[in-house]
Amino acid sequence: MANKVLVLGEVRDGVLRNVSFEAVAAAKQIADGGEVVGVLLGDSVTQLANELITYGADRVVTVEHPHLKAYTSDGYSQAFLAVYEQEKPEGVVFGHTSLGKDLSPKLASKLKSGLISDVTEIEGSGEDAVFVRPIYSGKAFEKVKIKDGVIFVTIRPNNIKPLDKNASLTGDVASISVDVQNLRTIIKDVVRKATTGVDLSEAKVVVAGGRGVKSSEGFEPLKELANLLGGAVGASRGACDADYCDYSLQIGQTGKVVTPDLYIAAGISGAIQHLAGMSNSKVIVAINKDPEANIFKVADYGIVGDLFEVIPMLIEEFKALKVNS
Repeated sequence: MANKVLVLGEVRDGVLRNVSFEAVAAAKQIADGGEVVGVLLGDSVTQLANELITYGADRVVTVEHPHLKAYTSDGYSQAFLAVYEQEKPEGVVFGHTSLGKDLSPKLASKLKSGLISDVTEIEGSGEDAVFVRPIYSGKAFEKVKIKDGVIFVTIRPNNIKPLDKNASLTGDVASISVDVQNLRTIIKDVVRKATTGVDLSEAKVVVAGGRGVKSSEGFEPLKELANLLGGAVGASRGACDADYCDYSLQIGQTGKVVTPDLYIAAGISGAIQHLAGMSNSKVIVAINKDPEANIFKVADYGIVGDLFEVIPMLIEEFKALKVNS
């Protein structure tokens, strides 16, 4: 049993990302009755601590400093290591996000610990916990068990179900002072190219377009469908290379990895690099004019047809369902 597990709560635009709550659930399973301690880093994050507690954290430690307003690996590693040295945990859980993927190897190296990244499932609990992660672009899965040292894992968003929120839960919130200094990188400004709305990596519904969308205007009906379903828009590398959309929407081996409840692929052929980023989605619906397209091999439902005819029909059907519900 891990007597104490630290969980990094990830904050974006003043809001805790959903993967933070999933990480708490994972930490609870690893701790198996031990203590789960949330960690919040930023320039103004203390007000978010109670929300982490309502999802299962026993208590929260915050570090606030002007240099933590924007993420840098130097600043965050100094702050997190200070908490780590104070708490001396047996386990650490991060989200497998762009932040987690950047920060966790740096910390694991400093702590001289192993790192199990991109965990999609945890079997068992405590000392018997076995961590499942995809390998070979999702073609196979390996099971890993920690025999010695700190249990350090990152979990893939949308794979481990968070605990139910319980507003009656309470816990201590403590703040420690860390002199964050000697930063090699200073963030002056952040310019977001991605569209506002649902975070692609955490979306429950993703509507993705490929080269078959034919133009940036061709993405408009996909955006309408995504908005109607409360989801996000994604794209294949081919669509991004063709300048139909920004690379921030790219899904695949060299883009984002998503595991939504519903993935709608429109005009995507299904190159192996794209499948690596979405093949673990719960339900996959493929729309393509080519009945031999590779995407149909991984799809749960396939529609052979012109996406510019099929997508508007889907929009009308979902609108009708919403009106009648």
